[in-house]
Amino acid sequence: MRWLPLPGSACRGLRAAQTAVRSRGGVLPVARAAVDVIRRQGLGGVRSLFSRAAQTDDYGAWIARFDTIDATARVALHDKIAQFATRPRISIVVPVFNPQAEHLRDMLDSVIGQIYPEWELCLCDDASTEPHVAEILAQYAASDVRIKTVRREVNGHICAASNDALALATGSFVALLDHDDRLAEHALYMVALYLQRHPEAKLLYSDEDKLTAGGERVQPYFKPDWDPVLMLGQNMFSHLGVFSTAIMRELGGFRVGFEGSQDHDLVLRCAEKVDASAIVHIPHVLYHWRISEQSTAREVAAKPYVREAAKRAVKEHLQRTGRVAEVEWLRPTSSMLRVLFSVPEPQPLVSVIIPTRDKPHLLAQCVESLSQRTRYANIEILIVDNGSTDERALTLLSQYAALENCRVIRDDSPFNYSALNNRAAALARGSLLCLLNNDIDARDPAWLSVLCGYAMQPGVGAVGGALWYSNERLQHGGVVLAGDAVAGHLHHMLSREEAGYFGRALLAQQVSAVTGACLVVRKALFEQVGGLDPDNLGVAYNDVDFCLKLNMEGYRNVFVPYASLYHHESATRGADRTGARAARLEREAAWMRQRWGVRLVSDPAYNPNLEIKGGRFFRLSESPRIGQFD
Repeated sequence: MRWLPLPGSACRGLRAAQTAVRSRGGVLPVARAAVDVIRRQGLGGVRSLFSRAAQTDDYGAWIARFDTIDATARVALHDKIAQFATRPRISIVVPVFNPQAEHLRDMLDSVIGQIYPEWELCLCDDASTEPHVAEILAQYAASDVRIKTVRREVNGHICAASNDALALATGSFVALLDHDDRLAEHALYMVALYLQRHPEAKLLYSDEDKLTAGGERVQPYFKPDWDPVLMLGQNMFSHLGVFSTAIMRELGGFRVGFEGSQDHDLVLRCAEKVDASAIVHIPHVLYHWRISEQSTAREVAAKPYVREAAKRAVKEHLQRTGRVAEVEWLRPTSSMLRVLFSVPEPQPLVSVIIPTRDKPHLLAQCVESLSQRTRYANIEILIVDNGSTDERALTLLSQYAALENCRVIRDDSPFNYSALNNRAAALARGSLLCLLNNDIDARDPAWLSVLCGYAMQPGVGAVGGALWYSNERLQHGGVVLAGDAVAGHLHHMLSREEAGYFGRALLAQQVSAVTGACLVVRKALFEQVGGLDPDNLGVAYNDVDFCLKLNMEGYRNVFVPYASLYHHESATRGADRTGARAARLEREAAWMRQRWGVRLVSDPAYNPNLEIKGGRFFRLSESPRIGQFD
């Protein structure tokens, strides 16, 4: 009997299943996870589980190509260290309590094997009851004077033990390491390298992955640059986390009572003390987080107190920084959080700008969703009629013009999205503007309140929500810069039950841009950057350009998935795929490439190790936009 090859989809499914089994530590844990996902998210959640596994299936090959150090590279790195202007000592703080002997030795060996030599290892044995712990620690301490140990007589848990280990530190920076995890051999070298480049740095963090029971590296998390918005929803900082020793001590180290999320709390407190420019991302996998039955690397539900500590850390951070918000858990077994900022009373007036032409059923649906299904009360609607001729549309527009909170602006000039919005913005009375396509259908009553709450936060520019197709697939989850393609939508076509890349489809976060189909911004900022560009970007990319102009002025743009709307994309105008429209689209794309240049390939809200070609966002890049030791 001759075996027939499996079709491509079946092969991918099999590889995904194999990867899920390896990354979760066996068939039984995968089955338990699948049952839990079905209970919470339905069968679509299981598809998401295996889809995520499939996306990391080529990680081993990626490591071999882009993240493997050979003997020649080691010599070169040692030569570079000799040329460093400064060689700061890095104190590695490790609380220890009853790790398996082989895991403890693996952690210790990963430190001893560091290419960068200026380190000290500060270990606190938190009254371990397993005799091998003291034996191994004594053995290693005797073999290297850089290894320091202290033992607690009474178990104090991770915060107390970490503080005791911190007391041993003499380095100018502290790196945090768990007792069963592993550092990449160039981890401290990369930290020292980035300290040469960023002498102002006070906090540094890296990308990370996980270790299976068999020691295989899986599930890489390639992170964005520092994102204080995403940090409210998840601890995107750890691991590897490196801190100024002086700041840690000034703040009193770890706070007892935040066990499980003590590093999340620490980062938030440190971030309050330093400028954002002093928080540096190292886009390299420097930390390998071991998956075990009781590890938060596997499932937060294994440690339910983690959720409570994370929520309290974020709530107290918001209180200390004077921001009023509700903090909620996203899901019952996750420590990820949803933060909803309050809109001050009285509510500021929001001017909703809707360009339209004909298509009365779309306009009626859009305006009805504003007037009947939107909870935010203080709005004015500015409808810019760009040459409607349909009798039903003209009748509808006449009816809207008679409403107290609605104005109809007639503009018969050739379609220019930027010009239409700019004209209406100049007439708007609101302190907040909401650019809204006429093919938007708002069914979530809180959507505008959520977006306005974020738009009014200090330092925030444009804010956009999650836009869904009528088939419950995601159209817009924030905009990523995409090189020659200019830009694309993150998590495009994701289903509602899926969390996306490390939960980022569910979490508020900074993005380089949001779509103009639904965009909220303070009117003063709109005017400050000159609004949309009608001369060069009359139809496409004007929203991306606008958001990048806000970035240039120091404002951050935010995607907030908690504001959910439906979008019948390009229903009024149609798509720009052929003929004159396609030629115009390419002209505008060329202008964006000329205007923004390298910025289009260096999106700080993304990662240079992730793909930007062909819309394959959040996939491993076949040509990373950063060198192995850059």
